[in-house]
Amino acid sequence: MTGLKCRLCGKLYGKDQALNFCTDDFGPLEVAYDYEAVARTFSRETITARPRTMWRYRELLPVDGEPTVGRHVGCTPLVRADRLAKALGVAELYIKNDAVIHPSLSFKDRVVAVALSKAVELGFETVGCASTGNLAGSVAANAAAAGLEAYVLIPENLEQGKVLGATIYGAKVVAVSGNYDHVNRLCSQIAFRYGWGFVNVNLRPFYAEGSKTMGFEIAEDLGWRAPDHVVAPMAGGSLIGKLHKSFRELESLGLLDGPVATKMFGAQAAGCNPIANAVKTGAAKVRPIREPDTIAKSLAIGDPADGWFASKLIRETGGWSEDVSDEAIVDAMRLLAETEGIWAETAGGVTLAVARKLIEEGKIDRDGSTVLCVTGNGLKTQEALVERLPRPVVIKPTLEDFESLVDQGAEAFDQAPFAAAWN
Repeated sequence: MTGLKCRLCGKLYGKDQALNFCTDDFGPLEVAYDYEAVARTFSRETITARPRTMWRYRELLPVDGEPTVGRHVGCTPLVRADRLAKALGVAELYIKNDAVIHPSLSFKDRVVAVALSKAVELGFETVGCASTGNLAGSVAANAAAAGLEAYVLIPENLEQGKVLGATIYGAKVVAVSGNYDHVNRLCSQIAFRYGWGFVNVNLRPFYAEGSKTMGFEIAEDLGWRAPDHVVAPMAGGSLIGKLHKSFRELESLGLLDGPVATKMFGAQAAGCNPIANAVKTGAAKVRPIREPDTIAKSLAIGDPADGWFASKLIRETGGWSEDVSDEAIVDAMRLLAETEGIWAETAGGVTLAVARKLIEEGKIDRDGSTVLCVTGNGLKTQEALVERLPRPVVIKPTLEDFESLVDQGAEAFDQAPFAAAWN
């Protein structure tokens, strides 16, 4: 890392500043690297000789020396999804499964590991975040392990599993009346009022770089090649850009077999689709969604910080973006679970449902290689399923009762939904 660079005007800033915007034009800052220096120590051999964590790619992450937070994060499975591929009618399909990442079961552990390692370098003792759920749990867990005080601010209507998943670690969890955009604005004020390190505010340039490690792992696990298509969920819009950046960085360093021609596809829910709407309408600006309304609460960011960059990238790579209904999201969650044994949260349902739609529309080539990014675990969003999954069949503890159940066939398992049992 050499410093921070404005994505609009190119102005350079020092590498030890907790700043996320250019003071000249308010453009977002991103990390700049000396790629010639990286090339001197970064090779396939050095990478594969290192432990199986995201830090095997440390030369392309903005942390000086060894990481101090999240040392075990990363290197989740890239699952060859043949049963799901058959259901969708495609030849080569993979699931990048961050639903099982350590420690908080979402890809946010990647970005938090980088942001909090940098926070320790910069001398912060109190950290925080604005979150739609997954980031809250990751900041709380990683801050606890690092001995940092944490403030986590969330919209008041988040899923119970995500609220508990932040509170259990001892973080100070604050629910705010309103949606994520209200929470984010408040966190910006808090970060600069108190001088704390908020991972997605004043530490955002460092934080965002952690997402690249998902792309590095995909390319390495594919035998050092970039896939033809990547479908990623979009909330703030940062992930899809960093995935593409990871492929480009590996290509520029000569680590990939062949050029990067990956088409990037963005997935959103119909109830909060500002980026997808911009792509589909060809709009020059991303129009905010003032009142997000979707079961995919982790993607419910109505005014995405990286929305313009995400829509621009999607167009430039020849990709596309789509949005899907809540019903389609749940159907996709069930399909992924029933074909590949992967229980994704609602955002994963969005990703698969959008991929299915794009395949049917002919926007994703059925003969190419496609990677679907699953970014969180279904245990966190059970509310989306209790009205839609049947409760278990109850029988007496006799073989005769079980035999009768088997004889009835599938109809016997068509019970009232789980929610009825709780009532």
